[in-house]
Amino acid sequence: MYERHFNFTAEPFRLSPDHHFRYEHAAYAKARAYMTYAYMRAEGFAMITGRPGTGKTTLIGDLIDGLADESVTTANLVCTQLEANDLLKMVAYSFGISTSVVEKGELLQGLTELLHRWNREQRRALLIVDEAQDLSLTAMEELRLLTNIQSKGQPLLQVFLLGQPELRELVLRPEMEQVHQRIVAASHLTALQADETEAYIRHRLEQVGWQNDPAISRSVYPLIHKFSEGVPRRINLICSRLLLHCLVEQKHALGSAEVKEVIRELQSEHLAAGRQFNDSDFAVEDEFDEPVPIPDSSPVTAPASAQHESGMASELEGAQPALTSPPSEEAAVAPELLVVPLKKKPV
Repeated sequence: MYERHFNFTAEPFRLSPDHHFRYEHAAYAKARAYMTYAYMRAEGFAMITGRPGTGKTTLIGDLIDGLADESVTTANLVCTQLEANDLLKMVAYSFGISTSVVEKGELLQGLTELLHRWNREQRRALLIVDEAQDLSLTAMEELRLLTNIQSKGQPLLQVFLLGQPELRELVLRPEMEQVHQRIVAASHLTALQADETEAYIRHRLEQVGWQNDPAISRSVYPLIHKFSEGVPRRINLICSRLLLHCLVEQKHALGSAEVKEVIRELQSEHLAAGRQFNDSDFAVEDEFDEPVPIPDSSPVTAPASAQHESGMASELEGAQPALTSPPSEEAAVAPELLVVPLKKKPV
């Protein structure tokens, strides 16, 4: 909606995961390295945990995109509040087994034959289970049994588990000891630090062609970090609303006053982070790295036909020079050189 207002090539702060906008902060880079290592091992389980909105799905999308040239078939399960038999059906159907097959024995037989055929074709199978913290104990055990399908000692199915921190608690339960022992690599995605939040925001803006419009005060980034708690999805929500606010108010600069207004709105809607709203948080001085852009106020040029008629009238009046007054100092200033002050008073 606001993309055209700021001449963006796309919307920079969508809430849906998009690995094309990935920002490789320290925790992300570490998690990706661990997942790549696990994939190269071609066995067992890999586990990624993190709070909602920290980038787990983005990480997996990034990893799968990097496997485009690999001979691998991936299946992605999102609905995990299933019992063991239903989970087996979801896995089999996701890998292409006919939905007409419903008996567990036939499902296992068909899936086993499929995995062996892929192995002969030197094709691998990777199962990605999102929101895995919701798996029942019997469903998790069913996944472990699927990793026992082997050929000459080589497992034919690898499983990546994605989930919230509760997933670690599930895997560490005594009943899950055999699953725990099969985890090749595990990584936890943390929230962004203050400096990473600023870099993340600027990175996403630069991805869509941001040219300092809107200009962003240095005071804005710490405020966004505080009220998002460094969670990327919350950062996206706040930034998207800030840009919408600029569009509605026809502004081309973001300062602490704009953040204050948007945070107040989000907290009234119970959408911002649970930090207590305090006016003193926003009593900071705005400072912009570059001049704030203003809309072009150049005078409108008359149409060519009107200029031609005016010239003919001058010729008929004679060659007497027109009496004109010298231009004022204000008119002599080019519109593109006009800037607004770089600082605002504290709110």
